[in-house]
Amino acid sequence: MNEPGVGEIAALALGYGLGSIPFGLLITRVAGTADLRSIGSGNIGATNVLRTGRKDLAALTLVLDALKGTAAVLLARWLFGDAAAVFAGVAAFLGHIYPVWLGFRGGKGVATYLGCLIGLWWPGALGFAAVWLGIAFATRFSSAAALVGSLAAPLLFVLTGQITDGAAFALMTLILWWKHRANLQRLMQGTESRIGAKA
Repeated sequence: MNEPGVGEIAALALGYGLGSIPFGLLITRVAGTADLRSIGSGNIGATNVLRTGRKDLAALTLVLDALKGTAAVLLARWLFGDAAAVFAGVAAFLGHIYPVWLGFRGGKGVATYLGCLIGLWWPGALGFAAVWLGIAFATRFSSAAALVGSLAAPLLFVLTGQITDGAAFALMTLILWWKHRANLQRLMQGTESRIGAKA
């Protein structure tokens, strides 16, 4: 793989900027709920928004967190070409997890991961979503669904010969698993919160 050019570097900045918008925190503040960082897991993603008891806010957060990943990929592709799109996707994912505006303490990246998949290769997004829904329905653990779904995405890329994108999503999967290490411990201990549980 060649070293990043100007377009790829610009795509990184674009992706990070979009990804770092903390929609969950902004939406709950406008709605007048408790500070999202003081309840549940303390994260700013849709799963923690759901713990406020506001399903509507959680759904809006999920959509917007996904769309910022999709927007980053599509804008980078339009402005800088196909090679830049995956750079923007990875940067958007990292921006959501490590937003500079919140002291680099953001969400766990699942929705943005999915949004990047939608922008880069929608069949991969469908595969991720199908696995997520299956595991979530069977276990009612959002974390378990995300972790298993994230293993499917890079595998699908590799199986279809998209090695570069597969490597990028493998890296994102590793980071996603690292961000879920506390969830993994709680899953093993039987203390993980199920989908829909309030804080």
